Amino acid sequence: MTTISSYILAIDQGTSSTKTLLINEKGEAVARSVESLTSYHTNGFAEQVPDEILNNALASVSSCIQAFKDQGGDVKQIKACGISNQRETFIVWDKTGTPLYNAVLWQCKRSVEICERLKKQGLDQTIKEKTGLIIDPYFSGTKLIWLYENVDKIKQAVDSGEAYFGTVDTWLLYKLSDGESYCTDYTNASRTMFFNLSTLAWDNELLELFNLSTLNLPECKPSSYHFGETDFNRLLGKPIAISAMIGDSHSAAFGEGCFSTGTAKATLGTGCSILMNVGDKVQYSDNGMVSTVCWSTRDTVQYALEGVIVTCGATIEWLKNELNIFTESKETEAIATSLADNGGVYLVPAFSGLGAPHWDMSRKASITGLTFSTGKSHIVRAALESIPYQIKDVITAMEKDAGVFLDQLMIDGGISSNQFIVQFLADLLGKKVINIGIADVSALGAAYLAGLESGVFKSIEDLRNLQQKRTTYTPSNEGKVQLYYEGWKKAIAGS
Repeated sequence: MTTISSYILAIDQGTSSTKTLLINEKGEAVARSVESLTSYHTNGFAEQVPDEILNNALASVSSCIQAFKDQGGDVKQIKACGISNQRETFIVWDKTGTPLYNAVLWQCKRSVEICERLKKQGLDQTIKEKTGLIIDPYFSGTKLIWLYENVDKIKQAVDSGEAYFGTVDTWLLYKLSDGESYCTDYTNASRTMFFNLSTLAWDNELLELFNLSTLNLPECKPSSYHFGETDFNRLLGKPIAISAMIGDSHSAAFGEGCFSTGTAKATLGTGCSILMNVGDKVQYSDNGMVSTVCWSTRDTVQYALEGVIVTCGATIEWLKNELNIFTESKETEAIATSLADNGGVYLVPAFSGLGAPHWDMSRKASITGLTFSTGKSHIVRAALESIPYQIKDVITAMEKDAGVFLDQLMIDGGISSNQFIVQFLADLLGKKVINIGIADVSALGAAYLAGLESGVFKSIEDLRNLQQKRTTYTPSNEGKVQLYYEGWKKAIAGS
């Protein structure tokens, strides 16, 4: 029996909860905990209380460590900590570490008018070329501009050089290190609209344009790096290194094994986030993708293209809750496989418009191809098929943008348990689709990166060898599915 000598703690601080995972040097999870977190939503504003985020993270860590101790675990064997976090959410605080305002969430829409103003100023191309981003309230920058223009306390602190900005990773690091460390990583920085992808540094020209040149910003470092130390408010007997910080979607890509060019991950949830590793050079999109940093170590920076699908699992929930076609979502797999084909029926799930690569937010949902022989099962199957079709659209656009072809697709999220969807996706892409079957994949990615920096893992190759327990779906019915896809493209085109 192999003796385990090292463990890594990983915090995944999300919008609705903080998950903490403890893994051993074999990459096996030995303890976990989840603590729910409250958000506050009013009239398009979405906020959280900064100290609640911190305390929530500490409570989650405490529960995980206690679970480890209850198994007879020795906390002295915990070598390092990694942090993954909800992206784009940010906090502004003063030199004492006191927040000047609530955390403004990635979901917040308060800066719609500011976005329109920046577009009218003709800044779209400048911002895209520098940051890889589109002008949208989703990203941190325009919401900070809103605070600067609408909250006197923020304006005064920024103008006097006493405002400290940070995404959630930076806030946690600053507080957990008692103000000793003020840093972020490239992935989180790349979501702010202040960060230059080419120089891997804050862009002074943009900060000047936004009237934020006197804002204090954290040092930018690789995702796998010695960021500081913490004992989690004396939860541990001694401080351990915080050896990784990374945005949650990027961390999921790393946890899934998107280590090389052409590997991609799709998180199949209410919507769908697709991140494709495009190598060590920035690739810009002409097809509705966002350019970003995928992940980084001291030795390498890997870039990515990202596409966001607005409606994925939400379509299945709509069928269940509004049309009452089935009772449980898990029934849909058997319903879809009971049919010999799709009957020419297509559901375009534009309930909130269409995301990447179409970006038609005025589009409405539709069902086409109905005949007297169409039954409820055809509509269910059309809803399931709409998920792989949309992923195929995004992957095709990414391949065109980057000149890089998909090697294999890693998947995670609740819908990845639906084997009809996953097999259909493999057939449609003509590539392997791999499910590692781990729920806490963002935390796992942060743990892997922390393990690399702390020496628990020696190399990326070590990490590849850990990922043996996978379910691989290989293409088996490509010809027929490709014909279905031609029908989807006509449905999208409205013809």
